Amino acid sequence: MTATSLDALQRLLPEGMVVTDPDVTDSYARDRTFCAPGTALGVVLARSREDVVTTLRWASEHRVPVVPRGAGTGLAGGATAVEGGVVLSLHKMTAIRELSPADEIAVVEPGVITADLDRAAREHGLMYAPDPSSYEISTIGGNLATNAGGLRCVKYGVTRDSTLGLEVVLADGRVLETGRRTVKGVTGYDLTGLFVGSEGTLGVITAATVRLRRAPLVPPATVAAEFPTLVSAAEAVAAVIAAGCQPSLLELLDRATLKAIDDWRNIGLDPDTAAMLIAQSDASDGQAAAERMAALFEEKGASFVAVSSTPEEAEELIGVRRLAYQAKERLGACLVEDVCVPRSRLPEMIAAVEATAARHEVPIFTVAHAGDGNLHPVFVFEHGLAEPPPHVWAAADEVFRAALDLGGTLTGEHGVGLLKRRWLDLETSPVARELQHGIKQVFDPLGIMNPGKAI
Repeated sequence: MTATSLDALQRLLPEGMVVTDPDVTDSYARDRTFCAPGTALGVVLARSREDVVTTLRWASEHRVPVVPRGAGTGLAGGATAVEGGVVLSLHKMTAIRELSPADEIAVVEPGVITADLDRAAREHGLMYAPDPSSYEISTIGGNLATNAGGLRCVKYGVTRDSTLGLEVVLADGRVLETGRRTVKGVTGYDLTGLFVGSEGTLGVITAATVRLRRAPLVPPATVAAEFPTLVSAAEAVAAVIAAGCQPSLLELLDRATLKAIDDWRNIGLDPDTAAMLIAQSDASDGQAAAERMAALFEEKGASFVAVSSTPEEAEELIGVRRLAYQAKERLGACLVEDVCVPRSRLPEMIAAVEATAARHEVPIFTVAHAGDGNLHPVFVFEHGLAEPPPHVWAAADEVFRAALDLGGTLTGEHGVGLLKRRWLDLETSPVARELQHGIKQVFDPLGIMNPGKAI
């Protein structure tokens, strides 16, 4: 790659769209992990599909790696710059091209903030269901890249479940349209599903047709419960699912996480509380469902149970959950993971995490989308280190192996990125790896799309 070639890209795009200032370029080189990025040649601040087409045609001609990037909120190293490549930023592509209440769909560009789409939908009595904890800053494009979930995924599923169709620019600059505007459709292979979760390794998503859902007519009923042990809280989760309560949210926080939040925001943590569950029901009989969940929590040994009486109380409880990651970041550098196990195995997985923390003397802070069996154990280590020390990696390895032994997976919603590639062979078979690399070759024969990530 030569400076002359980058000059050519600058001539092809509007003035100021290609940024080469090292300080600016470095600010686009990282996500929220400790993963060290390569040195990018520059950043393209795309504003339209045509800008993306131009960039990828140029990149293919000059064999330059391209790393698509949204808001940089990823937790797996998937959007970190690669050496000698270009970061293709999509955060300025913020148009909601269409919002159709009649069809309950929206067509949005990748830079749209997740919460902004939800707010736009609610003006029509609808909602956008996926809501990762970073929903106020994360983008739809980033959610699509990792197949993000969120707090409501126990009822409404992950991003793929709300994605009907995509507009994608392929590595050579061709534009592909996948999927449909209808809820049903089985024509051909599911290319839409293939791109969702592909972490920018197959092409660049420039628009998505997403499914909207009817917003609840009344505010969800919310339950909070405190437990004397983490395992008893996990058992309460299993009881709620087995009873068919169908919560729209079911979140777990361990004591370490609660103490980090309490030290920061003074939430009045009881010294005997080892775990907290926060549950919601947005069904038409939500209050009755909440009372049923409260009774099940008490049966499983909760030391305190409360059903919210106002939307403001409910929002305060959900706000506690959304503070979890920031509270941990204050304590040290974080290795954030998101193993997922069958819901019936959640108590065993919780016990395994606790045992690992004790065995390796590593602080592990756990929150979970408990209704999905999706845990986020966060390994905290000293600020300033380039990467986790060996005993932290050993603890993480043990947690991953425990999840797989319980029939689970290495990642439920954060993606593989750079962080989890070392464990991929534990979950994927040689046949699966061969097919995945074959798919990559079909869509990206030159290997320029986010190389070194995901597979």
